[in-house]
Amino acid sequence: MNISQYEAFLKTIELGSLTKAAQTLGYTQSGITHMLNALESEFRLKLLNRDRSGATVTSDGKQLLPYIQAVLNRQHNLNNKLDEIHRLESGLIRIGTFTSVSAQWLPGMIKNFRLDFPKIQFELLHGTYQENGKWLMDGRLDCAFVRVPANKQLKTIFLRRDPIVVVLPENHPRAYDAFFPISGLSEYPYIKLYEGADDEISEIFTIHQITPNVHFVEKDDYAVIAMVEKGLGISILPELVLKNTSRKVVYKELEIPSYRDLGVAVKDTTMLSTSAQIFLTYVQTWISKEYS
Repeated sequence: MNISQYEAFLKTIELGSLTKAAQTLGYTQSGITHMLNALESEFRLKLLNRDRSGATVTSDGKQLLPYIQAVLNRQHNLNNKLDEIHRLESGLIRIGTFTSVSAQWLPGMIKNFRLDFPKIQFELLHGTYQENGKWLMDGRLDCAFVRVPANKQLKTIFLRRDPIVVVLPENHPRAYDAFFPISGLSEYPYIKLYEGADDEISEIFTIHQITPNVHFVEKDDYAVIAMVEKGLGISILPELVLKNTSRKVVYKELEIPSYRDLGVAVKDTTMLSTSAQIFLTYVQTWISKEYS
């Protein structure tokens, strides 16, 4: 068994390119090609389709994918256990996150943690709530920030209730209202966060049986804020996204308040490395101090 070959195989699938995989893992392209050829020779199967446009996994490779991932996960756990024996002198914590948490929470959490454990490294994987939960179940992550309630198979720690607010340009007619009326959501051009990223926002329209006047669909929270600033429409976003924004916008709670509950989840606390377990305590302490 050659762990490097397995890593090369998974990274090539993830990036869709031998060149990118080689650059990420620190190999030459010929080196990673040799490893993949050796792996296919060992398995006596074609695992990747390779051409000028990139690399894609074959049907045989796809069947083997979860087993190879499982081997790497076991190796990852072994390495972490060895690191624990060496008093956290090194290690890797893999975290699933999304835009607002990455911008507003994680920098402070990681900074505090690394003051005490400077040699622990972090790998951040960005996804939707659902993707983060799936990656946890697949073993790709140690912990993930999720919307609560999450998958019942995960152990989740509640962190913070985050209001959902209506974002308006500074000169909007309702900029000085105490609350934004539910009926007003269909009156103005609306800038929508793409499907899959805004579950709690879609629920607001469904619950109140309102169809927004969608003029734009954008996948990035901060791009939405910039478009609102320019007067292209209104939008609905979690308040956390707007924290410390320099954009000339205002935001109002709905007359019928809406929230998202945020937490951090793990698959199995008994399988967590010591570094990941300690990091979870730093997460909770940081939240407690930040919002006290």
